[in-house]
Amino acid sequence: MKNQDDSYLMKYLQNGHETSFRVIADQWYPAIYRFAYHYFGNRADAAEIAQKTMIKVHQNLQTLENQDSFKSWIYRIANNLCLDELKRAGRRKSTPLESVSLKNLLDERTPSTELETKELNGAIEKALAELPDDLREVVVLKQFENLTFREIAEILKIPESTAKTRMYNGLNELGSILKRWNINTNYLNRDG
Repeated sequence: MKNQDDSYLMKYLQNGHETSFRVIADQWYPAIYRFAYHYFGNRADAAEIAQKTMIKVHQNLQTLENQDSFKSWIYRIANNLCLDELKRAGRRKSTPLESVSLKNLLDERTPSTELETKELNGAIEKALAELPDDLREVVVLKQFENLTFREIAEILKIPESTAKTRMYNGLNELGSILKRWNINTNYLNRDG
């Protein structure tokens, strides 16, 4: 339903109904912020990328020919801005203070596992920062944004099979990094 809503709003926006942009920005800013946060690990960079993405969407809305591909289009803009920022700053992303988790990380959470979970989340963030950009972006899009391989392929303009291969390689490399740090990797979902 959201994809249809985005398509409908983009048609209105492209026809001059500027109020539609506010709705699009309100709906997509949190997702783009979260996506950028996984690149940089801090709120300031994530907010800047999310804001720049919204500006680029507004500036380039007439270039979107197929409104049904809005989701791929907005993530591609955000991904390109993240990569540009990494190149411009000449740095890798920093480790966030807040924890995030991969899906299927731990089946049970009890008070006794909370500290372990927090430490594990920090280790995963550090390990993600060690991945090459092309692998990290697929892992983030799949694991954190829950996108399909088809959507990831559209965003990155790569074949779907390449997205799957990068996901497999990314999780394997992530697992290798964590194993070097003596961290159990049974929770990694390598099936994609």
